[in-house]
Amino acid sequence: MCRRAACREAEAEAWISSGAMAAGGLSRSERKAAERVRRLREEQQRERLRQVSRILRKAAAERSAEEGRLLAESEDLVTELQGRSRRREGLKRRQEEVCDDPEELRRKVRELAGAVRNAKYLVVYTGAGISTAASIPDYRGPNGVWTLLQKGRRVSAADLSEAEPTLTHMSIARLHEQKLVQHVVSQNCDGLHLRSGLPRSAISELHGNMYIEVCTACTPNREYVRVFDVTERTALHRHQTGRVCHKCGAQLRDTIVHFGERGTLGQPLNWEAATQAASKADTILCLGSSLKVLKKYPRLWCMTKPPSRRPKLYIVNLQWTPKDDWAALKLHGRCDDVMQLLMDELGLEIPPYSRWQDPIFSLATPLRAGEEGSHSRKSLCRSQEDPPPRDRDAPLSSAPILGGWFGRGCSKRTKRKKVT
Repeated sequence: MCRRAACREAEAEAWISSGAMAAGGLSRSERKAAERVRRLREEQQRERLRQVSRILRKAAAERSAEEGRLLAESEDLVTELQGRSRRREGLKRRQEEVCDDPEELRRKVRELAGAVRNAKYLVVYTGAGISTAASIPDYRGPNGVWTLLQKGRRVSAADLSEAEPTLTHMSIARLHEQKLVQHVVSQNCDGLHLRSGLPRSAISELHGNMYIEVCTACTPNREYVRVFDVTERTALHRHQTGRVCHKCGAQLRDTIVHFGERGTLGQPLNWEAATQAASKADTILCLGSSLKVLKKYPRLWCMTKPPSRRPKLYIVNLQWTPKDDWAALKLHGRCDDVMQLLMDELGLEIPPYSRWQDPIFSLATPLRAGEEGSHSRKSLCRSQEDPPPRDRDAPLSSAPILGGWFGRGCSKRTKRKKVT
């Protein structure tokens, strides 16, 4: 029987090579034999790959003559494995944070200051890296949300209502006030640009704002700025906040654009202003963004223009970005450090953040009677009973947050345990 099966497998292998199997020329038993042969081949190939991989990990002087012959006979596998190794090393280097030495960083900042002074229309693109100084984690840094999840480590969200605009946020607001920056395009949902004093018309929050909910039944959409995170009950493809419009009674929704969604709201995304600003820009300054998401928005990079007519690009980031080769200058430094040097070079004072002057309080719509229990998030306060200002070096509360844009993002790639 074994001999007969072996003959069938040999016959099936011959049929596979001749292409007769594709024509349906094999019987059911012969097709099964052919499948066994195919699987055997794949297992042999995997075992050969493992053998070659083990040999390549050895130093050349430590390899036996037999192992040398195996490598010579497996030239294609060696090439494939060496290519994989190079790609892994390349990805590892891209994830490393690199800092310019202080003197080199000051030289680059002087060059950046000249670009800021000479720019006719400067647009700033910001990412999560400008908010890490406010103890809000980024996504792809060494301690970023996605980085930790990929390592299988747990991520706990903090109470983001304790976060305040950073030195970088306040510097950008000052540059806009001095008419050195014309527009800000942000990927961040933390609302810190708004709270820094930037006018609403000067901000495009492409992925939404955690403090804003809207009524899409009203024309134009009716906005409600709140002093608390409105995303407690929302998630991917589920945006209703549980409150209703004061005018028409329709359900309100948050403004967050989650991964995998397309932003369609006019405000606070403000795509129209972002596109117009990009088309007018002669200089773009990218702060704290990996640009892995922003690069997918061709409208922001004037890709329809010839390269010589595109805006000059300046990037401040500790890690590699996919736009590095396009940049006129790449500064490897923390955003707050670079912006402090830049503002000193420009001779501009950075205004301190003050909760008493935070514009969110004048923009906010108070909850109506009966709505006080519609959320459990901590509200921003500026009354005399406020606690003393938080030390910027002190970490935020580590209490986990359930739901919401940040909490949902943290749990996005974690597997839920089965309930027994």
